[in-house]
Amino acid sequence: MIRVAAVGDIHLSPDSRGLLRPAWETLGDCADMLLLAGDLTRHGTLEEAEVVAAEIKGLPVPVVAVLGNHDYHSDLQDDVTGVLERAGATVLEGGSTVLDIDGTKVGIAGTKGFCGGFAGRSAGEFGEPEMKAFVRYSRRCAADLARSLLELRDQRCEVRIALTHFSPVPDTLAGEPPEIYPFLGSYLLAEAIDESEADLAVHGHAHLGTEHGMTAGGVKVRNVAQPVIGHAFAVYHLPVDLRIDVPAVG
Repeated sequence: MIRVAAVGDIHLSPDSRGLLRPAWETLGDCADMLLLAGDLTRHGTLEEAEVVAAEIKGLPVPVVAVLGNHDYHSDLQDDVTGVLERAGATVLEGGSTVLDIDGTKVGIAGTKGFCGGFAGRSAGEFGEPEMKAFVRYSRRCAADLARSLLELRDQRCEVRIALTHFSPVPDTLAGEPPEIYPFLGSYLLAEAIDESEADLAVHGHAHLGTEHGMTAGGVKVRNVAQPVIGHAFAVYHLPVDLRIDVPAVG
């Protein structure tokens, strides 16, 4: 059994130094990893990123993160990424990483993702260049997620997790005003998750949403925005994926 701790939308700033560290230091007792689902800072400044870095440095479990829209606000996303990586985190944007958890290969594919809406009520790649660029960006994020997840399947990872900031399904948005659903996620992310037969999808962004959801293909989706889960992290237990046909040695 793989134990996945996750949280997003912690929105740390200089006045919240040390806020999460005491809880996160206990992760070695209850989890095998910590996934951070974006919006780690309030305004994407380097000072705020250093606060996050201090919280995660030296934790007893691996830390894997994606950035959120708040982390992009100051146009310093690459620098924010560098600060977090120097503190020991793996920050994903269209890529993946593989963790060895007691001999089990756990693959995590990550992207911030983007908005655009859900089936029947989504933006289309038509009209003004600005609208076409908007939708193309969303498509590119989803395509990168699909590619990374499929690569993890090809690498025979027994457990595969999709980590995003924006939501792949409307289920976990319940509680948010329906008018803003198109700005909270995209069905394209869910298609990528289903195509690769991932085991779990984790996202944030929707502070007023709902924790539990599911893709059309039956993949469990969890909204781990801190205002939703109400704790420093939530823990999910995943069985080892016996669908992976690992060839015998010898």
